[in-house]
Amino acid sequence: MIARYVTELYQNNLKSSGEDVMSAIVPLLKLLSLTVIGLVLAHPKSQMIPKATFKLLSKLVFALFLPCLIFTELGESITLDNFARWWFIPVNVLVSICIGCLLGYLVVIICRPPPQFTRFTIIMTAFGNTGNLPLAVVGSVCHTSDNPFGSHCQSRGVAYVSFAQWVAVILVYTLVYHMMEPPLEYYEIVEEGVEIQEQAATNDISSPLLVEAEWPGIEDKETEHSKTPFIARIFKSISNVSQSTLSDVEFSGEGGGGSSPRSVRCLAEPRVVRRIRVVAEQTPIRHILQPPTIASLLAIIIGMIPQLKAFFFGSDAPLSFVTDSLEILAGAMVPSVMLILGGMLAEGPNESKLGLRTTIGISVARLMLLPLLGIGIVALADKLNFLIDADPMYRFVLLLQYTTPSAILLGAIASLRGYAVSEASALLFWQHLFALLSLSVYIVIYFKIVTYV
Repeated sequence: MIARYVTELYQNNLKSSGEDVMSAIVPLLKLLSLTVIGLVLAHPKSQMIPKATFKLLSKLVFALFLPCLIFTELGESITLDNFARWWFIPVNVLVSICIGCLLGYLVVIICRPPPQFTRFTIIMTAFGNTGNLPLAVVGSVCHTSDNPFGSHCQSRGVAYVSFAQWVAVILVYTLVYHMMEPPLEYYEIVEEGVEIQEQAATNDISSPLLVEAEWPGIEDKETEHSKTPFIARIFKSISNVSQSTLSDVEFSGEGGGGSSPRSVRCLAEPRVVRRIRVVAEQTPIRHILQPPTIASLLAIIIGMIPQLKAFFFGSDAPLSFVTDSLEILAGAMVPSVMLILGGMLAEGPNESKLGLRTTIGISVARLMLLPLLGIGIVALADKLNFLIDADPMYRFVLLLQYTTPSAILLGAIASLRGYAVSEASALLFWQHLFALLSLSVYIVIYFKIVTYV
């Protein structure tokens, strides 16, 4: 299917090939220029702008610029009908994560990372950047006058990307949060003093910028069990308690009481339920209600109620001055994000025990193999009539979800859990560096696909 797409694209678009390549490359060159500016400003040798300023800028992006962009664009584009028509966007996020997990497992089998980094390898391969970077790419592409997406390029693109974010955020604060806990069998060798020292360093100004690059203040959400193998210990205690209970009951049965396996399960069941409840209480899903998520929810609610939407959006809306002000602030999101990315790259890679082979394996799987599989998935969905007809931006965003490097938020989660912090920093550095090349190649291919379809 992928081969047929590529063949037909080149047969039908040979004459305009050079123009299409340039229209795809120029937006990325703009983003690259902004990244280089951020790198120069934050480079340790120049120190034109201190790291504290970049951390402050990341907080502005997180708490102000990004919510403003999401609210203004998603709120204007979303309707009750569109909410039903866009169902494949969050589904596509789940499909990309599932395929990424399978690729991550293959990386584990082929590259054989250190055993303590098995879960880390799968997570870093599966979860891509669904927020800031796709929004930056869409904003840069739509800033070009000859883009193939029409006059409503910006509003539709931002709306589609924002509509997918809530799925990834929920998964990060549930599945990823628990999978990134320190492995129990390797946690015991860590000295308690080292753990405390790392925890203190997290709040220091010298901590890596990537910790706050996409979710500022995440270290403030640290709980009593955030840096411990909490789930592993909870459920290990279940098995231990169950075995002792079983032996006690069997022993008492020999004395004439007699207990059936059914009664043993009845006695053990409350312990299982209690431990599941404890784990649920320690899951920080309550933290998903952060400014970007709140902006998405407000935009969806207001956009789906026509009477309420008329107060905020439209030239004659009573509160149009509010949305216009938010739109001005939203314009600072793309350049700020790319400057922060440049500041993150200026710090350079940290030392990593992951191994060169595994680092290359994750990067190749995430940046080269997954986008190819994504083309096949989107093509299949199109054939099954799951996609919106005659909307190239819809397909572009779906394809883009397979192309981005690992989420920067994973580095913050690693720091929160005290697990593979240096490895996450190093891997995110190399992935974002090589993503500049891989994104260029695949965006050219995606432009061909969406203009052909």
